[in-house]
Amino acid sequence: GMAGSAEPQPEALRPAMADPTVLSVLLALLAVAFTFLLWRFVQGRRSRRDAVLLLGLCDAGKTLLFARLLTGRYRDTQTSITDSSAVYRASKDKSANVTLIDLPGHESLRLQFLERFKAAARAIVFVVDSVAFQREVKDVAEFLYQVLVDSSVLRNAPALLIACNKQDVTMAKSAKLIQQQLEKELNTLRVTRSAAPTSLDGSATGGPAQLGKKGKDFDFSQLPMKVEFVECSARGSKGEEGDADVEDLEKWLAKIA
Repeated sequence: GMAGSAEPQPEALRPAMADPTVLSVLLALLAVAFTFLLWRFVQGRRSRRDAVLLLGLCDAGKTLLFARLLTGRYRDTQTSITDSSAVYRASKDKSANVTLIDLPGHESLRLQFLERFKAAARAIVFVVDSVAFQREVKDVAEFLYQVLVDSSVLRNAPALLIACNKQDVTMAKSAKLIQQQLEKELNTLRVTRSAAPTSLDGSATGGPAQLGKKGKDFDFSQLPMKVEFVECSARGSKGEEGDADVEDLEKWLAKIA
C-alpha cells in the first residue's frame, strides 16, 4: 500500500511545471537577469573607455594643445616620440574626468600608438595644422582614413573632433574649407583603396571597412560616430604671453566627458 501512495507524486508535480504562467515568469526573470548582466558589462566597458586621444601629423600642435588644456600655460615642445597622458577635468563636476593621451604624429610611430590605445578611446581629437593644410592635405586625409576604417574605431564609434589649430596665423584655412577638402580627399582615397589588390595573406587591404555610403560622395555625416569641427589656437593670438584660444575645444570635451 505504501508504494502505491508514493507513486502519484511525480504526476502531481507535472501540472505545475507545465503551467504556462510559471514558465513565462521564469523566462521573464531570466531575461531580467540577462539584461542586467549585459548592462553591467556595457557600463563597465564604457567606464573603461575614458580616454581622449590626440591624433594628427607631426607639428600639428598636439603637444602644445595637450599642455594648454592641462596647465593653461605655454611651453616649448619637441616632436613627441612617445605618448603622454594625464587626467583632464572637463568641468567643475568632479566625476567628469577623462584621460587625455597625446600620441606621436610621426609616420613611423602613429599607427602602432593608435593600435595600443584605440580600444580605450571614448573620443578622438584629430588636430590639423590649418596653416600647412593645403600642402599636407593628402597626408592628413591618409592618416584620418586609416583611423576611420579601423574596425575597433568603427565598432566603438568614439566621438570625433577635427581641431583646426593655428588659427592665430592669417594664412590659416577655415574649418569649413578644411572639412570640404578632407571630404573630397577621403572620397578619392576610398575609391583608390577599394580597388586595392589583396595583400599577401589574402585579406583585402582596402576592403575590410567601406568608408561612408556606397555610391554616394563621402561626407562626414555618413560615419557611425558624431563628427564636429572647431577652430582653435594652442598658441593664442598673443603668442606665448597670452592664453590659448581653445574654448570651443574645452566645451566639446566637457560635453563628451
